Amino acid sequence: LPDAAWSAIFLVMIISINMVGVKFYGELEYWFALIKILIVIVFVIIAICVTSGGLGGEVIGFKYWKDPGAFVDGGLGFVNVLLTAGFSFQGTEVVGVAAGEAQNPTKTVPRAIRNTFWRIIFFYITTIFLLGMCLPSTNPDLLNSGDNAATASFTLVFQLAGIEAGAHVINTIILTSVLSAANSAVYTCSRTLLGLSHDGNAPKFLGRTNRYGAPYCAVLVSCCVGFACVFASIYSASVAFNWFLNITAVSGFISWWGITFVHLRFRRAFVHQGRDLKDLPYKAFWFPIPSLFATALCFCIIFGQGYGSFTPHFDGLTFASSYIGIVPAIVCYILHKLITRSRLIPMDEIDFDTGRVTREEIEIEEAVEKVLPWYKKMINIIA
Repeated sequence: LPDAAWSAIFLVMIISINMVGVKFYGELEYWFALIKILIVIVFVIIAICVTSGGLGGEVIGFKYWKDPGAFVDGGLGFVNVLLTAGFSFQGTEVVGVAAGEAQNPTKTVPRAIRNTFWRIIFFYITTIFLLGMCLPSTNPDLLNSGDNAATASFTLVFQLAGIEAGAHVINTIILTSVLSAANSAVYTCSRTLLGLSHDGNAPKFLGRTNRYGAPYCAVLVSCCVGFACVFASIYSASVAFNWFLNITAVSGFISWWGITFVHLRFRRAFVHQGRDLKDLPYKAFWFPIPSLFATALCFCIIFGQGYGSFTPHFDGLTFASSYIGIVPAIVCYILHKLITRSRLIPMDEIDFDTGRVTREEIEIEEAVEKVLPWYKKMINIIA
């Protein structure tokens, strides 16, 4: 079967999963996550053996940091990959989206947020660090001139270790990881549309749910872009991938910028109304420095990532593909303002009480947490 046919089959499967409620989705993501965790642990061990000479017959060390160098094209090259790197990190905000359907959110959500930080350090930073040690940036297998996806860097490391069977396993697991990412994306998008519909900021039909509690209309609308990607890939997969990558990555950074802006205003309004910060079940570390830094960084990436279209000569196509993701955000914002005639809510009028967990509920949950057996407490800390 052609690649587009396989993509359509998998997309239909993801739609089916999101139509049967959050319980099946959560169970599936649990096993997907377990597979990814195990393979990353195995990869870290293999990569350390490769770079130290235990496998592959050569001590690599930091050789590739000197030749061809750790930062290709210097600072400009670093900025150029920020968009792609950010795209890989996007999706961590699903923790906040899932809070609406989580059991005991005052405990599970703060724990998940803290664990997300450490997982990013281990699963992203450590693996990228080891990849940079094992593979030079000039490795021809890192690029693929055809219309298919580039060879997985994990697979190349396994090949350096002489584990050919492991390379095939890695490709299979990467496929499951892509399906997991697509599954999470559909879940996040559909629940966001559901929330917007309930708040009156999106069409009412998006708030319809089936007997399993799944917002089936929102799921179908969320997958329309997926089907558009499938059809576009029929003509040129590489070109379609680059365009949709830029659109989704820039949109993701705009979402992050919006989250940090809302967080800053949330805390400011909370204090402005004379409320005690101790009533919040979770407080961000070192506020407001991380939020201010993230706001400025997202702004710089959104508007600075397309610098390549201006050097050495202006390239209109590159400029369009770099900044096309900004257009939907601007259009949606303007249409929303024109249709709803909404205004920026004054700090005195911001509602902090609707749907809020009370202090008494938090104290009850803390009391239940204290009487748990020690091994369950350890599991909660780790998981």
